[in-house]
Amino acid sequence: MQTIGICRFSYPGEGGFQVEHGSLQERMDYLYAPARMAERFATFETMMLPPLKAQTDGDFTLLIVVGESLPPEHRDRLEAAVADMPQAVIRAYPPGPHRKVMQEAINTVRRFDGEPCLQFRMDDDDAVARTYVERLRAAASDVLPLAARHRHVAIDFNQGFIARPSAQGLAVTPTTVPYTTAALALMFQPDLRLSVMNFAHAKVAQKMPTLTFSGEDMLIRGHNDHNDSRQKPGVRAPRLTPLDPAGKAHFERTFAIDADAVATAFRAVSPP
Repeated sequence: MQTIGICRFSYPGEGGFQVEHGSLQERMDYLYAPARMAERFATFETMMLPPLKAQTDGDFTLLIVVGESLPPEHRDRLEAAVADMPQAVIRAYPPGPHRKVMQEAINTVRRFDGEPCLQFRMDDDDAVARTYVERLRAAASDVLPLAARHRHVAIDFNQGFIARPSAQGLAVTPTTVPYTTAALALMFQPDLRLSVMNFAHAKVAQKMPTLTFSGEDMLIRGHNDHNDSRQKPGVRAPRLTPLDPAGKAHFERTFAIDADAVATAFRAVSPP
């Protein structure tokens, strides 16, 4: 069963942002600002990629969508970051309607092989457990009879952490919020050309049957000042606690994330 994860890496689309910009140029200026890009790469390289590279089931595609306007130095760094990851595919698009572009991008890597397709989405500071693809594929096999009767079904792993990276490492708090993006997948019938990006993650239960798994840490939702959802006034910050040695060991074991490597990367982003 084909499994596709999609990451929009600073793609300057039309829509897809909770905070709008006055013009396309303003959006690109915001997205490609040096401080923001430095932080985006720090999380992408030390939080998102390590567990994907360490998946216990490596049979998946990681689709990374960028803008054709992505500066060459950033494109080079992005390609270098996934050079040792055969699952990674980078697609560049001009600005366009967000959902339409993402749907088109996903369909360029879909096999349409007569089997259902599993799709999940990740921001560049999110992460999933090393066992995520394995667990997802097993759950999908269990719900095949249900999926045969519905155009799409959501498979939700809701347990994990909210994590804020910094030069001190990771500060975290547990979370069990349902339909969090990182470990939420949609299962599509074989010929359906819709994508996971056609649906607002918080509203999937209004659109399709859903199955939620808890009891196992499966996701990390990144928390930082550049989160699109944090740009509006009045957003409440979660209470986060620095990882202790046991927590660091758990993150290494479960997510293949080295909290000390995160700290090193962020010290380079924000030197004293």
